[in-house]
Amino acid sequence: MQFTVDGTALDLTPANLIIAGWTGRNQDAIQHHIDELAELGVKPPSATPLFYRVSASLLTTADEIQAVGPASSGEVEPMIVQDGTRRWLGLGSDHTDRALEAHSVAMSKQVCAKPCAAQLWDWDGIADRLEDLVLESWVHEDGDWVEYQKGTAASIRPLADLIDGAGFDDLAKDGPVAMMCGTFGAIGGVRPAGRFRMRMTDPATGRSIAHEYATTTLPDIA
Repeated sequence: MQFTVDGTALDLTPANLIIAGWTGRNQDAIQHHIDELAELGVKPPSATPLFYRVSASLLTTADEIQAVGPASSGEVEPMIVQDGTRRWLGLGSDHTDRALEAHSVAMSKQVCAKPCAAQLWDWDGIADRLEDLVLESWVHEDGDWVEYQKGTAASIRPLADLIDGAGFDDLAKDGPVAMMCGTFGAIGGVRPAGRFRMRMTDPATGRSIAHEYATTTLPDIA
């Protein structure tokens, strides 16, 4: 995969990909997300947070992905990438099959591509204000872009805690590793959409990382 860091190309293909789930810092917010997914038939987690391992090949910077059936949707998340001792911060979407999620959260995360922005920020340049970062997403519905999620990284457990909990440094010994770090509840409820737009903004500098992608629905053949 090819990323850019401050305009410089970075060729890096993760050997491991982690999806951190149930990472909300506020227990009421976690319960809200559990409740909204329960409406879709999703069983509550055994613990919080959880670290799901999925195929690293699912990570993509493409602007179009494919999913079986019409029940998948995205979630905006900060994404950590590490190669050896070098670390960067990026932006990803934990695109998930919501129908399958009702049967197995782990499997629902495995069957969908994980879109991410091609731009990364150097970790050391942003580490002192991670919690100020604003994350937003929109879905395309009835011909218009509709606000879907909005919050700051302060709503998520400290990223350093997630790095430790996932055993990130140990995994990085085997090659580059990436982790999506959790999300916020959806405005209006979790639902599928054919297009998804996301952005992460650093208020201190005004710079942002953004990505948009479309989902092509493949037939669900029984």
